[in-house]
Order: sequence, then structure tokens, then C-alpha cells
Amino acid sequence: MDKQDGHSAGEPGGVRLDDPWYDALTSGWGELDGGAEATGEWGRRQPPPSAPLPVPEQRPAPHDEIYLAVQRSAAFQEVRRRYRRFVLPGTAVFLAWYLAYVIAATAAPGLMAHRVVGALNVAMLAGLGQFATTFLLTWAYARHARLRRDSAALDIRWETQELTGGNVR
Repeated sequence: MDKQDGHSAGEPGGVRLDDPWYDALTSGWGELDGGAEATGEWGRRQPPPSAPLPVPEQRPAPHDEIYLAVQRSAAFQEVRRRYRRFVLPGTAVFLAWYLAYVIAATAAPGLMAHRVVGALNVAMLAGLGQFATTFLLTWAYARHARLRRDSAALDIRWETQELTGGNVR
């Protein structure tokens, strides 16, 4: 960057605000007080005063009703129910297992230091068990999604796409 007021760009105060990539309005400065951003004092291109900014029309999207109907449909509710029936218990079990590990590590250090085989103690095995259960839970989630939800969700997507005329994002 260039020098400004005797400071180099690496020093405090050395950042130039006339940087073409700097968007003053997204920073929140000058939106209400008519500061330098509004007057164009920082070298930014400003619209001419006689040209008002275009205001987008506030009309509802044409697909709102379709998406609301899909959300209320029995098929969508079934997909959500299957998701919740797996995720909520899985999360509760994993969180309980993790908290048990942390509590045991802090409340029972003698138990966790007990040697099992060679240099491996209970704490090391429980820690490795945390990794193993993470991978196991990830595999189980992917399997559950593939077998119990993905085909129904894909059917809902295709039906929605047909209703919206193919403009599903």
C-alpha cells in the first residue's frame, strides 16, 4: 500500500481507505451520518445525486407456497422424524460417553492411571475409544441416511422440482 500521512502501510494508521476493494457500506460506517463514504471523499465512485438507487420490489417469491406445502407434507415430516430418531439419541449417547470420560479423568485419576497392558492405561484406551466411537457414529449416520432417508428426500426434491418448473436451488 502507499504511504499516508507519513506512515507506511505496515504501521498503525497506514491503511488507506481509498482501496478499491474496500466497501465502506458493508463496514457500517457512514450509513446514517453522511460521513466521508456518502460524500465520496475517499475516492470511491458515488452515484450522481440525481440518480436514486433502485429499490427492489418487495413481492413474495412464487415458490413460497410450494415449499410450505412440501414442509407440511407427510413425506417430509417422515424424513424429519427419521432424522430426529437417529440424531437425538446418538448425540445424547455420545455426549454422555464424552462427559463420562472427562469426569473420570478429573474425578478418578487413580482409575484412569491404572495400567492395562504395558504402557497403555485406562485413560489411553478410553481416549482411543473416543476416536473409535466418533468414526463408528459417523459410519452409522451415513448408513442410516443412505438406507432410511436419502431416497425419500430425493423423491421430495424431484416432486418439488416438478412443481416449481425445474428451478430448485
